Amino acid sequence: MDGPVSVSLVAHRCRTTDRTPGAARGVETLVPLVAKRLGREPREIGTPGEPRVNDWREDLAESRGCLLEAGGQVDDALSGGNVPVLISAECTIALTTLAAVQRHRPDARVLWLDAHGDFNTPDTSPSGYLAGMALAGTCGVWDSELAEPVDPARVVLVGVRDLDQQERELLEQSAVTVIGASLETLVFTQNALDRSPVYVHLDLDVLDPFPAQHPAPGGLAADKLFDLFEAVAGECEIVGLEVTAFEAPEDELERQDAASTAIHVLDPLLEAVQRGARVSG
Repeated sequence: MDGPVSVSLVAHRCRTTDRTPGAARGVETLVPLVAKRLGREPREIGTPGEPRVNDWREDLAESRGCLLEAGGQVDDALSGGNVPVLISAECTIALTTLAAVQRHRPDARVLWLDAHGDFNTPDTSPSGYLAGMALAGTCGVWDSELAEPVDPARVVLVGVRDLDQQERELLEQSAVTVIGASLETLVFTQNALDRSPVYVHLDLDVLDPFPAQHPAPGGLAADKLFDLFEAVAGECEIVGLEVTAFEAPEDELERQDAASTAIHVLDPLLEAVQRGARVSG
């Protein structure tokens, strides 16, 4: 599609796998900042539920409607020629959102930024945490019965540095491109994307330091992530964006400082979707 496009901003508030109050607080904090940056009023989906530690089966059953709604929002946006921008507490939304992207934009690659692989299955997960199985379920390594699997060869996983042993083995056996956090991350990511259209999944724990439910040292500094997004936005059409896992601190000053960091790193992507940026030819 040529010319500028509209942005569909979605605040995905309903609980999927939230285990802490900070996750929902993060959505509440980020949404108005992103809305102001984009000049868009958000569509509010659901209300926050009580954070709790559930088995993956419980969370999958209880959040089914919420997850299908996330995929439906992406489907609606793309079918209307708009760019979806979702803010959610957990990576679990990818179980439906990425399938919607693949249906409408089979030419797009998924740029998944995360400290963790999210590539466990119900059989390998030490914790039974559904969000830690999100990418594996999305790629069809296990069946969530929510959506069609996404081609793992079109997924580029960046910034990962904390993997369980069996999870690591599953990733090595898959067609997912895996890029760690290093001095070469930007160049390796550019090469892997190869100027393809891109849908971005950002788990903010890829940053280090940054408030996270499951912090992992050795991540990307904010300026490095900004540079990576600036390079990607300069070379690739940004098909859409989802932001997850802002574990917002209780302290207001700390929370606003972290939110400012998040908006800073997102700015190249938000600017790109706002202007409908793409590379021609």
